[in-house]
Amino acid sequence: MEKVIKVGIIGQGRSGRNIHGETLHRMRRKFEIVGISDQLIARRERAKHEYGCRTYATPAQLLKQTDIDLIVNASPSRLHVPLSLQALAAGFHVLCEKPLARSVQEVDQVIKAQKKSDKVMAVFQNRRYGAEFQKIKKVLDSGVLGRPLLIKVAYNNFSRRWDWQTMRKHYGGSLLNTGPHAVDQALHLLGSDGMPKVTSHLDRANTFGDAEDHVKIFLQGKGLPSVDIEISSCSAFPSVTTEIYATQGGLQHDGSRVCWRYLKRRAQPTRTLTETPIENADGLPAYCREELKWNDRTWQPPKRTKTSEKKYYDMLHRVLTQGDALEVTLPQVRQQVAVMEECHRQNPPSKMSKGE
Repeated sequence: MEKVIKVGIIGQGRSGRNIHGETLHRMRRKFEIVGISDQLIARRERAKHEYGCRTYATPAQLLKQTDIDLIVNASPSRLHVPLSLQALAAGFHVLCEKPLARSVQEVDQVIKAQKKSDKVMAVFQNRRYGAEFQKIKKVLDSGVLGRPLLIKVAYNNFSRRWDWQTMRKHYGGSLLNTGPHAVDQALHLLGSDGMPKVTSHLDRANTFGDAEDHVKIFLQGKGLPSVDIEISSCSAFPSVTTEIYATQGGLQHDGSRVCWRYLKRRAQPTRTLTETPIENADGLPAYCREELKWNDRTWQPPKRTKTSEKKYYDMLHRVLTQGDALEVTLPQVRQQVAVMEECHRQNPPSKMSKGE
């Protein structure tokens, strides 16, 4: 019988309830929600009814409990670092929602506290466990596409937003809201732990707050494929979410299926470089044209596929009960935050549009 991890959740908003609470409640063979904290009475009453757990008005009260193994920090973004530090200091394992932090300096504080506490400090990058993304990574790692030249990741739509996550003072904006997913996936596909060269542009268009809702990032590194990241609320015709250009083919993910095509070089027509004019069969000047023999593949996830949230929590359960290594590490998150911090540095508020 598997050990049940006892969990306390800070926050019962969209993330704390709709993602973590719902997922953990469905995984009761591995996790038990024993306490939650939220400043709103209605949310505490709902948690009592839905989870049958104790509730507290403040995180401080929750962190005084002695029968909890893991604290899930689903507080507002600007509180992720201070509350994670408090939970580590109180002797708990911690899972923090994204974004972990706004700056590398904050991440380093968390890393230092984690080492001092000797507890697990995890960050909820669940999109890395999406079935489609894992398939993309598997195809890329197989080498069938050849050497990757360009990796494009896009989280685009056309929408307006007017909540607290559109405000800089709350660590809002598309870069910190959605960016941790897009940047994490891009860096994971890139496969390098170094700091790439970052070129970025942030802008405001449809948001009601003062933070960006249009993000463009270009990453480059010596010997690495280029990376193109888009996160925009201004795309009226969103298309693919992931695309890879490579020397022997390419891959595309349209949000529901993964398609890739590749060449087997031995099966292609034999060619040699020539400097003499090329002519067609009629002896007329011609362009280089040939029929390449493609191998086309398409994959869709099975209808009954574990959600990325459940897969992440399965991994975390193995870490806490069997001593497995975390698959989303703090150094990886530090690299992600370093990229996003550089984007903010390149695009101070004074350079951004004030919106329409």
